Amino acid sequence: MTESVRRDASPEQRVAEWDGDHARTVDSEQLGVDPVELGDEDLVREMQSLHRTRLDTLRHATDSALANHLRRTAELETEYLARHPGREVDPSRLRDA
Repeated sequence: MTESVRRDASPEQRVAEWDGDHARTVDSEQLGVDPVELGDEDLVREMQSLHRTRLDTLRHATDSALANHLRRTAELETEYLARHPGREVDPSRLRDA
């Protein structure tokens, strides 16, 4: 972390790999299988793994590890939404307007 970075900045703002709403590719290093190449079961399994480790990563991981976690979560969830644009919404998850 550099001296010019605000201490109250989010991990996304502090870590070089993060670019606003999207993570930049880190050199030629690919971290994880491209979500497009994963089958549906593998995609869901990968998302479950990330969500299971989310709080621990947020609370205790390095800024770089958190940025990688955020990047990978965004990649996998974006692919899931692309495959399931009309996903079923559970009525019990809706709030009254």
